Amino acid sequence: MFLPVSRKDMEARGWEQPDFVLVTGDAYVDHHSFGTAIIGRLLERFGYKVAILARPDYHSAEDFRRFGRPRLGFLINSGVVDSMVNNYSVFRHKRRTDEYAPGGKAGGRPDHAVIVFANRAREAYRDVPIIIGGLEASLRRLGHYDYWDNKVRRSILLDSRADLLIYGMGEKAVLEIAEALDSGIDVSDITWIRGTCYVSRSFEPDDETRVLPSYDEIASSKRKYAESFRKQYRENDPICGLRLIEPYGENLYVVQNRPQEPLERQELDDVYELPFENEVHPMYEREGGIPAFREVKFSIVSNRGCFGDCNFCALTYHQGRQVRSRSKESIVREAEQLTRKADFKGYIHDVGGPTANFRFPACEKQLRSGVCKGKDCLYPNPCKNMKIDHSDYLDVLKGVRELPGVKKVFIRSGIRYDYLMADHKKDFLWELCRHHISGTLKVAPEHVSERVLYYMGKPSKEVFLDFVQEYEKVNRKLGKKQYLIPYLISSHPGSTLEDAVELALFLKDYGFIPDQVQDFYPTPGTLATCMYYTEIDPRTMEPVYVAKDLNEKRMQRALIHYNKPENRKWVIRALETAGRRDLIPVLTGGREHEQHAKRPDQGDRPGRKAGKNDKRKHSRSGGRGKGKGSIR
Repeated sequence: MFLPVSRKDMEARGWEQPDFVLVTGDAYVDHHSFGTAIIGRLLERFGYKVAILARPDYHSAEDFRRFGRPRLGFLINSGVVDSMVNNYSVFRHKRRTDEYAPGGKAGGRPDHAVIVFANRAREAYRDVPIIIGGLEASLRRLGHYDYWDNKVRRSILLDSRADLLIYGMGEKAVLEIAEALDSGIDVSDITWIRGTCYVSRSFEPDDETRVLPSYDEIASSKRKYAESFRKQYRENDPICGLRLIEPYGENLYVVQNRPQEPLERQELDDVYELPFENEVHPMYEREGGIPAFREVKFSIVSNRGCFGDCNFCALTYHQGRQVRSRSKESIVREAEQLTRKADFKGYIHDVGGPTANFRFPACEKQLRSGVCKGKDCLYPNPCKNMKIDHSDYLDVLKGVRELPGVKKVFIRSGIRYDYLMADHKKDFLWELCRHHISGTLKVAPEHVSERVLYYMGKPSKEVFLDFVQEYEKVNRKLGKKQYLIPYLISSHPGSTLEDAVELALFLKDYGFIPDQVQDFYPTPGTLATCMYYTEIDPRTMEPVYVAKDLNEKRMQRALIHYNKPENRKWVIRALETAGRRDLIPVLTGGREHEQHAKRPDQGDRPGRKAGKNDKRKHSRSGGRGKGKGSIR
């Protein structure tokens, strides 16, 4: 049975009022890939009455009165994705689709959705506690640069007028808040819970607290902004992280309590085995369902957290660097349930998470003392203290693929190939190629310039090429024709036209045809976004080159797809601007260019097979497989 979505549903359960109304910008999908479903089911398990207000009419407060006055409060999120990322492309164009909306139709989610929803809830019931959470609230919990407004915005806690903010993974925090409210404690007095932020009119400094630069300082000084972000980044661990205070004028402070401890294995098992329907709510059937659900319906989340620490990724800031994973038994039980679905065709689309081949904390020290401040686990090289072991993950995959009815188990989550290459046993690579790829493996080197890779926090191109060589060797010995297609990022902070030219030449020399190119997208909560805004590396406080001019960004992107005829004028312009006219015939002319011009279907089509006249190795050109994998 789905959680109530209407007053009629609520009354059918015999409720006079809900304890919580859970508001979200997404459609209601009762599946553990959607945070709304997890929080709703978790509260239900502990005896609370939860109603779901999905994609409310936000033009007035009326829809927020749908269930009547909630007894304990509103819980508000924007959805799985930040609403601004969901609504706009990197070039600030309105998106035409919304994967989390009925039928994929865009336009039903407001910009800065958490702020809009929270203010409407406040209009509906002025005295009801409002708690905001989810990705949008988590990444905007303190003063932050907003790419779409091109300015530093205040903590979302202030603009939403909410009472509390939950950041990170919110299961423990939301249960503690619910218990406190249910016991009669006023929401203004709930100031002790880890993983939350609140507003205070005063504070007492102590050894467990760090005061950040004030909002006025970070809004007027990019250097102060970089200093503040560096402090936030260093205190984002449940063991060694401290409480943070961000001043806002006289006698107004946003207080960030220490991070919440991650769920341990049994706790994760319990969460992911809550009684989800594992389906889209039937009310969306006439509109064509929810596109995003198709990608995850037959996928299994196996872990949380990531010590990969890519500088352009917000996972570190949201889920943290301490990895935790579900048990094999729990994962296999979920896979068994999937095999019993009427529309199951024998394929498990993914068994993974933020980084699929991470199953445990990087080292024992993280459990005792927390993650190292100012030091990465994998960059520039894997730490000598890191425990590198794929055996547990291999055991999980074997248990799932041996289930009756399972034909194939894919791994679509990102896999860190530098971690894989650091495993001298290579058992995982063999099992990956033998069982978990069908035709094409997508890889994410992101770039090849050492300068850009430094600002990304990604391994050197030599590690990537070593992986390519090993991958080819394994497939050759297995007698399989399986291919690689790279993911790349253009215009990342630190990337110049010179770096983009280097990448284009690399792609030509090795015959890689990129599947997907993402122009760097500055989103709150990433170290790279701090670099983008401030043009300062917060790790060193040294200046960083940032491509902000639209024409330069187009040139950098065009160079990656130099083979596409429609990019020819931009490639020529880029080479002329970079002082490399000598490369114009290399990247835009000759037989290879003519071939691509005659056969545009080969451009960046995922999984294309090399033709008879291709001089490149098949494994470096792409392959048309039935299934896909993904490696980072």
